[in-house]
Amino acid sequence: MWKGCALNNRKLLIASFLTILVAGVGTAVRGGLLLEWSNEFGFTQTELGQITGGGFAGFGCVILIASLFLDKFGYKPFLLLAGALHIISLALTVSATYAFNGSVDTDPEAAKSAAYFCLFWGIFLFAIANGICEAVVNPLIATVYSKEKTHYLNILHAGWPGGLIVGSLLGLVLIGRVRWEFVLGLYLIPTLIYLFMILKEKFPESEATAAGVSFVDMLKEFAAPMLLFLLALHACIGYVELGTDAWIVNIMDNALGGRGLFILLYTSTLMFVLRFFAGPIVHRINPLGLLFVSAVLALIGLYSLGTFSTLVAIMVAATIYGTGKTFFWPTMLGVVSERFPRGGALTLGAIGGAGMLSAGFLGGPGIGYTQDRFASEHLQEISPQYYEEYAAEGTNSFLFFPPVQGLDGSKTGPILAKAKDKSLTLTEVEQAVAESSLHGGQSALKTTAAIPGVLAIGFLLLIIYFRMQGGYKPIELSSGDSEPPAMEEY
Repeated sequence: MWKGCALNNRKLLIASFLTILVAGVGTAVRGGLLLEWSNEFGFTQTELGQITGGGFAGFGCVILIASLFLDKFGYKPFLLLAGALHIISLALTVSATYAFNGSVDTDPEAAKSAAYFCLFWGIFLFAIANGICEAVVNPLIATVYSKEKTHYLNILHAGWPGGLIVGSLLGLVLIGRVRWEFVLGLYLIPTLIYLFMILKEKFPESEATAAGVSFVDMLKEFAAPMLLFLLALHACIGYVELGTDAWIVNIMDNALGGRGLFILLYTSTLMFVLRFFAGPIVHRINPLGLLFVSAVLALIGLYSLGTFSTLVAIMVAATIYGTGKTFFWPTMLGVVSERFPRGGALTLGAIGGAGMLSAGFLGGPGIGYTQDRFASEHLQEISPQYYEEYAAEGTNSFLFFPPVQGLDGSKTGPILAKAKDKSLTLTEVEQAVAESSLHGGQSALKTTAAIPGVLAIGFLLLIIYFRMQGGYKPIELSSGDSEPPAMEEY
């Protein structure tokens, strides 16, 4: 078991917190830039969803891969690699403007494709860096604070809403006033700080490695049906939490006249504060009870955000939704760490990977597709002529759903920007486009609310199961305890 001093433990916690904060800053700033990118490069909502979704997909892929090698090579080399990738990703992302301007006059479609390439792969690299950090810091903090895993994992992941707060404030102050490349690049400041902090610190072995659990024994954990069920539930969490976070600013901008960042800032502040109180709550109702209540609140809040139109009502809905989504991610990590400690970094990496891959391949693109579908249908109902004028070239599809021809972001973007200024009067066609975009966004939120409904049912089933087994209890792993428990103990 790790015997590091309290000061070293605190430094590792702070450095780990900063790695999560960097991911939050980048995500919040990127969410505030979606309209600007749509305006500048002419992307549809589905294309923007693919760009943001690619980031989550990269995160999910690398967290799974990195988790395979953490126990062999240790934590520090991976965090140093993550810092380098954070820097490289910025260089590629900001190249989008130069790539676009290089051919926009001669070949607009090629220019758009070049910008898409730079943004997608730049965000993908950023997500790889974030995935490496996630793969490292979850088992690291579970090892350092092995007696209070759920509590300290919630504190660690307060870095995510903390980053969203910082990114939202940067967006409110700077987006539209300075070039977007500068705003995005500010995440390098906490990156350099965490790199400096870890250079001289000593890192422990993982809890599973210290107990002598072999790689094969770690893999055996995946034979447990409960772990597979938890992976499926966390995929739903990735869809509803991260997928929605990537879109909430863009959607609420239309509903609140350009104040979408305030919603992200407000819900992130709720998350940041509440995650420090996870320990006392868990002691009262256990992790699964907390997750069930969270799912119910997220369902109510998300559906309400897609329904209400007044500022007061939207703030109430945001309060319910923000409270609901607060404990999802870190508490699930705590449950997996407590029930499957022999899996070490591997099971924690799998749970994080499931959430991120779902957000990347399903959440980001799915919510974008849903917006395109409902916005297009709404504008067609108002006026087929208006729809023909503002429809994008080509169609976008998602999974097995029928292809949809979304609205052209380069045409709708200026209208939505104009709609934010209450002193300006919209023409009839502009009003129709703005209403359709708002309808598409809010309909997407109401559709997404079905996911926390599925989560509530899943957590309720787990609560019933553990009550039949005598109650939820963490599995403690001691030195030399390398044999997995009997199947019924799962």
